[in-house]
Amino acid sequence: MIARLTGILVETMADAAVVDVGGVGYLVQASARTLTAIGPVGGQVMLYTELQVREDSMTLFAFGSASERDWFKLLTGVQGVGGKVALAILSVLDASELSTAIGRQDAAMVARANGVGPKLASRIVNELKDKIGAVAVGPGIAAPMGTAASDAVSALTNLGFKPAEASAAVAKAEDELGAGATLDALVRVALKKASR
Repeated sequence: MIARLTGILVETMADAAVVDVGGVGYLVQASARTLTAIGPVGGQVMLYTELQVREDSMTLFAFGSASERDWFKLLTGVQGVGGKVALAILSVLDASELSTAIGRQDAAMVARANGVGPKLASRIVNELKDKIGAVAVGPGIAAPMGTAASDAVSALTNLGFKPAEASAAVAKAEDELGAGATLDALVRVALKKASR
């Protein structure tokens, strides 16, 4: 498995790039967001990757961040979403915007991506709402693992709340208490918010 590539950017195309690693040129498919962010041709790049093996092909997908790769894996786990469609979504929505769309069940936001119709967008939002858990805290606020907010979401999930409900309640608690709130305070206020 190829987890990442570090090398010289040789060429960029509309939806792909070539990275030279020790004399071997790797063709990687990437989102428009990643292709814009990786820098100029001739520069050093480090990309996170995901290799997809099919009966008739092997495709290497590249990402500018680990979180973009994680979202790619979640998206391609949805029936009907292949690598190209996942990249189209990630070209239009960043991780935070995708969290927001799923947290709010906003299929229209996901449907802005090329190749994603209303039916597929609804499927994506419905299938991912319970899978994102601590990836999204509330409507679109990404919380790093190990923060008070992500710990509060985990606590509520362990108490039996669905991940989306727990995330929304913690986001409301964080809005009320402020960004520096303690875990105890977040859980206490989130429980009140969740029970309303």
